[in-house]
Amino acid sequence: MDSHLKHTPYSDPGDPDISGLPRDPGELARLVRGLIIHRGEGERLRHEIPRQRLHHDAESRYVSELLRILRERSDRPLTEPRAYGERFVGTCRDFALLHVSLLRATGTPARVRGGFATYFLDGFHEDHWVTEYRLPDGSWRLADPQVLHPGYDLDFDPLDVPRNRFLVAGDAWRACREGRADPATFGVSWLDRIRGLWYVRFAVLHDLAALNGVEVLPWDGWGPEILDDASLTGEDLALADAVARADDEADLRRLYAHPRLTVPDAVTSYTTYGGVRQVILRRASPGGSRAATRSA
Repeated sequence: MDSHLKHTPYSDPGDPDISGLPRDPGELARLVRGLIIHRGEGERLRHEIPRQRLHHDAESRYVSELLRILRERSDRPLTEPRAYGERFVGTCRDFALLHVSLLRATGTPARVRGGFATYFLDGFHEDHWVTEYRLPDGSWRLADPQVLHPGYDLDFDPLDVPRNRFLVAGDAWRACREGRADPATFGVSWLDRIRGLWYVRFAVLHDLAALNGVEVLPWDGWGPEILDDASLTGEDLALADAVARADDEADLRRLYAHPRLTVPDAVTSYTTYGGVRQVILRRASPGGSRAATRSA
């Protein structure tokens, strides 16, 4: 079975009734857009998000938790768009992970990708997460469920994001290392200290983990604390170079096994609202990730 059809502990929705879900990736992306509101969208959408939801919803690492919260707020089926007050309050990673979960559940190989978007702020590469799914011809396509909304003025189809508008983390790293891009333009635009080559490396580690079935939160960290470019060692640079050069899944699995790259059982969560803390992650069962099943 295609490994990208298997649920991870993060994407596994549990055992919901998926018989009414569409199979088309675009329709599923629109469905996701109707279930989540980004915690930074309140002003844009003229909706006041309760502070508790701003602080806590996006700490839900697992789709099963996301769906539990949705069920608590409304008994509407997933196929019905919700009022903003009934939605999960998440981040770009939540839009991508739920989309990936539903794609896997309905028979489309998919994976979460971490990297940088150029379509939020001119001249800046914003830290972002999107969906990547496999087409019938075997090629991969990027989609961004978050921006499937009239409030985003885009010059491309969010269901087919150009590779030069969203740079997966490895491409961003190569662009910076080869002098084709300024590392100071990569990061989180509203936080001056969260940008630079060190942060591009941070994204490389997250994207590698996601490609290996560990779709952690954007602010989860592991290994030596590196929060500025001066803290990068020669080994850090060499390992990120190797990941960015990897061109097949066997290489990515081999590299992920390196102790400086593997996500351990406990990570440091640099959460925006809860402060820095240690978190024990949910792991796959000894038998491996559960295969997604497609309803007839």
